[in-house]
Amino acid sequence: IESCKKIAYLFPKAHAAAYVMMAFRIAWFKVHRPLAFYAAYFSIRAKAFDEAFMCRGMEVCQQKMRQIIAKDKDATAVEQDMLTTLEVCYEFYLRGFQFDRMDIYKSDAINFTVDEEKGTLRPPFVSVAGLGETAAISLAEQRQGKHFISVEEVAAVCPKVSKTHVEQL
Repeated sequence: IESCKKIAYLFPKAHAAAYVMMAFRIAWFKVHRPLAFYAAYFSIRAKAFDEAFMCRGMEVCQQKMRQIIAKDKDATAVEQDMLTTLEVCYEFYLRGFQFDRMDIYKSDAINFTVDEEKGTLRPPFVSVAGLGETAAISLAEQRQGKHFISVEEVAAVCPKVSKTHVEQL
C-alpha cells in the first residue's frame, strides 16, 4: 500500500517530464528539419487551412490575419482556428519558405508533402476550401496511372469533385 501511494505522486512528475521531452523533439525538428515540421504541423494540427489565403504569399496571409483581428470578439470559431494557422503560415514565410502549387499528379489527398528539390511544401487537395476528405481521396485514387489532357476529363473521372473545386485546383 505504501508503494502504491508513492507511485501516485510520481505520475504527475513523469507526465510533466514526458511533455518536456516532446517539446524538445518538436523544437529539434523545427530547427533542423523545418519543412518536415511544417508539413506535419499543417497536416495534423491546422484545423482551418485554406489554400486561398495561406498559399498565396505573405501579403495575402497578413491581410487575412488583419481582417480576423479587426473582428476581435465577433470572429467565429473557424476564424479563430484559421488565425492560429495563419500565424504559423506567417512564421513559415518569414523563415524564407514557400508553398508549391498544387499538382494533380504530385499532391497528396490529405497530407502536405515536402519537395526536397525545390525546398517547398506542396499542399494537399483538402486544403481547397470546401473540398472534403472523401472527394480528395477519390481524386487521388482516380489519377493513378492516368494522364489527363483537359480539365473536363478530370471532372468526368472524379464525380465527387464539383466543377467549382476542379476550377480551384
